[in-house]
Amino acid sequence: MKIFENLSASSRLEDAELDAYSRAVRDVTERLEPAVISVGLSDGRGGGSGVIVGIEGDSATAITNSHVVRGLRSRRADNPGGDIHVTLSDGSSVPAEVLGDDPPSDLAVVRFDTEEEPTVAALGDAGDLVVGQLVVAIGNPLGFQRSVTAGVVSALGRSIRGESGRLIENVIQTDAAINPGNSGGPLADASARVVGINTAIIGGAQGIGFAVPVSGTFRRVVFTLVTEGRVRRAYLGVVVESRQARGEFEGGAGVRNIAPNSPAERAGVRPGDVIVGLK
Repeated sequence: MKIFENLSASSRLEDAELDAYSRAVRDVTERLEPAVISVGLSDGRGGGSGVIVGIEGDSATAITNSHVVRGLRSRRADNPGGDIHVTLSDGSSVPAEVLGDDPPSDLAVVRFDTEEEPTVAALGDAGDLVVGQLVVAIGNPLGFQRSVTAGVVSALGRSIRGESGRLIENVIQTDAAINPGNSGGPLADASARVVGINTAIIGGAQGIGFAVPVSGTFRRVVFTLVTEGRVRRAYLGVVVESRQARGEFEGGAGVRNIAPNSPAERAGVRPGDVIVGLK
């Protein structure tokens, strides 16, 4: 009957689409998984994920989250005896050095020596992403090594509060399952290019995860961490509020508080002043 022929054709089309989806996820996994590492302490405590992005001689460089390495440092301070180690895809564990971390972007860079040349992940550009695009997350959720999840880009340009309480701007939202331990692992497009570093989930919510986008800012932060160990940012050190200033000025930012020893304090700015422009 015609109706069964139509159903059969529809079923074959769905099977073909599913096969294409599965092949895409499998291809990304095969190409990227060897570059994914686990970042933790030598005694097995704590940690997260990371991804190898460079190699020079016998040393490899990997990216992870700032909150991952700071959490490890805190655990090590509370209970000395464990050094930061990374576990490679072959199961080997080696000591790692933190070159630097940047809480505002929630990025950190670690370096470690390896006898075998590791797989290096290719970096993409989050600026090319579109909502609905396939993405794959690889990491170590809840200690399960190199787990793979897939989903889509749910939204772009989000702002979230990271684990440090700092606001992280312009992040990628995805419904690919991200759990504790995924932090620092890669979010990749269908070409296995890393387009984000998984950074956060919303507690109690399902299907809402976030990743720091690979962008020009991302590359500058990583380069600076490698070369200088930290990122220097300009700041005033004031807490302001929008207000209409009476008298001489039509409007501006009213200074409510001044941070001690800040550039604003050294410049003579005081609470109650109105900032009307910057030179």
